[in-house]
Amino acid sequence: MPTFGALLAPLALLLPAPSADEAPAVAIPMSAELAAKPADEPALPVRIWLTTLNPESGKVQFQVRIERRLIIRVSPRRPVTRENLNAETPRAPRQTRVVEKKMGKCVKMQDIAGVQSTRDNRLMLYMQDQRIIAANLEKACSARDFYSGFYIEPSKDGNLCIQRDKLQTRTGVKCKLSELRQVVREPI
Repeated sequence: MPTFGALLAPLALLLPAPSADEAPAVAIPMSAELAAKPADEPALPVRIWLTTLNPESGKVQFQVRIERRLIIRVSPRRPVTRENLNAETPRAPRQTRVVEKKMGKCVKMQDIAGVQSTRDNRLMLYMQDQRIIAANLEKACSARDFYSGFYIEPSKDGNLCIQRDKLQTRTGVKCKLSELRQVVREPI
C-alpha cells in the first residue's frame, strides 16, 4: 500500500520550482507563518514540498545506464497437421534409412525454424531450407530441459557454433553444443 508521501509526490511536481536566490524554507508554527507571510509567498505545505524537491538542498546524483541486448528465441516445432485428409492417397512406402552425416561446426542462427528434444539427449534443429540437424549437448546437460525451445544471444558472425555459444532454457539452464550432424534420408 503506497504511503501518503508517495501519493502526494506527483502533485508536488506540478508546482513551480523555487528560484536559486530563494532561501530554503524553515518549518515554523502555522499561526506565526500565516501572520508574517507576504501575500505572494506559497503556503507552508507547498514550501515544504518545494524544499524537498530543490536540488541544492542535498547531494543528488543521477545515473543513466543504457544496455543493448538482443536475445533470439527458438520455439519448438509445430506439430504436423494435415489440412485436407483426402489430399494424399496412400502410396507404397519407400525403402529408406536415416543416416547422420558430418557437417561444419557452425549453423546460421537465422536459418533455424524450430527445435525438438529427443530421448537420446540431443536437439533436432529444423532449418528453414528443410534440413534437419542433430545437435548433441554437453554431458552435463539434459535435452528434456529444452522442451519449450531455447534462447540464444546472437554472436557477431550470426552463427551458432559448437563449444562456443550457450543455449539457455526458459528455466535458466545454459548448455553448449558438443557436435552437429546433418540427418539425411537415403534409399536402401
